[in-house]
Amino acid sequence: MELASELRKLLGNEIVSNDPETLAAHGGDKWFAAHQPDVVVFARSADDVSELLRFASREKIPVTARGGGFGYVGGCVPAHGGVALSLMRMNRINEINFADAVAIVEPGVCTADLKAAVCAQKLFYPPDPASMKDCTIGGNVATNAGGPRCLKYGVTRNYVTGLEVVLATGDILRTGGRVHKNKTGFDLIGLFVGSEGMLGVVTEITLRLLPLPPARATLSAAFATMSQTAAAVQEIFANGFLPASLEIADSFTLEAARNDSGKAIVPPGNAHLLVDLDGQEESVRSESEAIRQLIAAKKPNALEVATGEENCEKLWELRRQFSNSLRATGLTKLNQDVVVPRSHIVDLVEFAEGLHRKYGFPIACFGHAGDGNIHINIMADRYNRDAAVREKVERALDDLFAQVLAWGGVITGEHGIGLAKKRWWPEATSEPVRELHRKLKDILDPNGILNPGKFIE
Repeated sequence: MELASELRKLLGNEIVSNDPETLAAHGGDKWFAAHQPDVVVFARSADDVSELLRFASREKIPVTARGGGFGYVGGCVPAHGGVALSLMRMNRINEINFADAVAIVEPGVCTADLKAAVCAQKLFYPPDPASMKDCTIGGNVATNAGGPRCLKYGVTRNYVTGLEVVLATGDILRTGGRVHKNKTGFDLIGLFVGSEGMLGVVTEITLRLLPLPPARATLSAAFATMSQTAAAVQEIFANGFLPASLEIADSFTLEAARNDSGKAIVPPGNAHLLVDLDGQEESVRSESEAIRQLIAAKKPNALEVATGEENCEKLWELRRQFSNSLRATGLTKLNQDVVVPRSHIVDLVEFAEGLHRKYGFPIACFGHAGDGNIHINIMADRYNRDAAVREKVERALDDLFAQVLAWGGVITGEHGIGLAKKRWWPEATSEPVRELHRKLKDILDPNGILNPGKFIE
């Protein structure tokens, strides 16, 4: 069977492509590995997806759905070839309803575009992954994406109240709706959110929105050591504050930012703390001053307070550029979004320093101190060219993940398993958990066509 010809007959010429440039562009994400599909389908509607999956299930052809392709674990790599199903043309915001406080969107809507659209109506969609200018709501649903604000507001799952999902058979399932509370049967929404495209293809999402906080403040502090930074974080919590975000960064991350962005932008020190507050004007004013005093008592190298959206975003621009600054070193950045109990944050950073001494790789640590989700970035030279380097990285990750699990942590907080962490899936889960995953996959995708080759085999 000539797959592209068959799909053109089924779906039309305009949404099916198999030219080399398009195939190459849809073979990977921000992880280093890629595998080209045999054909790319640019779905326009749930009906397109349904027709495709009905055909693919019958013919047992792999289908890997994808959005912006900004994941970090190879989650949308079409590992077995077949069809790469792009949802980027399904990018309509169908409704923003102030009275019901919901938005109904297609999966290809850019996360930042949705946030701006609801903000214009005095509403608030809190999840804010660092790649929000490039990633899509559908991709966020597939990975249950988080971001800095999940400390106070939660992750994507906490805002999904309804889904339209096309199953592997082509059947279209609707679950949930526009109400903010719903206990009708099992939590099917929770099942599909975070399922990494292996149980169905999401074609419409209903999202819960919040009132837009009228005020915001950000505090930026630099310290000599990460221990001082962690102590400041614990002091903030001990005094009853719950910021929207609490972010930390280590010395390697800051030095990369200095080299990339300029020393004037990066405060002096070996550790950085960013605290974000939002709410009513009076409460934000009083809380930011109280937290400023708490941080000042820890003798920081530098301390700056900003108020208002524009001024706060200037301080946040440094944080949002950390990944780009690390890539600018010329090393391959291998981002591990591990999560540890909050009491082990300093232990985790110190353990990463031990990995650097043991294996020789620079390691950059930054991320969400408020919930223990710290991004451990192994910075490897010649990673793509030298098998020995890749093997050494694997050994370092063996050590990292074993220690994280020993502390009661997890190997991924928001990026997912995909291909990058497939090797450690058995260590991170029990056999009953893995067997239940396999059973659910077999029920919903009996022919194994949806995103095959990932952690459920």
